[in-house]
Amino acid sequence: MSIDTKELGEKIVNVLKTIYDPEIPVDIYELGLIYDVFVNEDNQVKILMTLTSPNCPVAESLPAEVEEKVKSLDAVVDAEVEITFDPPWTQDLMSEEAKLEIGLL
Repeated sequence: MSIDTKELGEKIVNVLKTIYDPEIPVDIYELGLIYDVFVNEDNQVKILMTLTSPNCPVAESLPAEVEEKVKSLDAVVDAEVEITFDPPWTQDLMSEEAKLEIGLL
């Protein structure tokens, strides 16, 4: 059974929503830490993400957790996480839901 890239992209987003920033009780997707998810026709995934700060205590473990959880999806052949600080993360990247959750709205 083949799965299209859009459907796989949605599954990846659902997985990303199960990963939380240790300092803020909001998942990394709603926080706006995921800048882009690329899925090619071979179901290889590349995720471009950032961290809340370059000195983030989970700078090592968070990308590894993202990679591991995305790779655990049956349809994913391989996953790679690239960290960028361009543009730097700001609270403006958070979803309304996330802002509400931590009392910014």
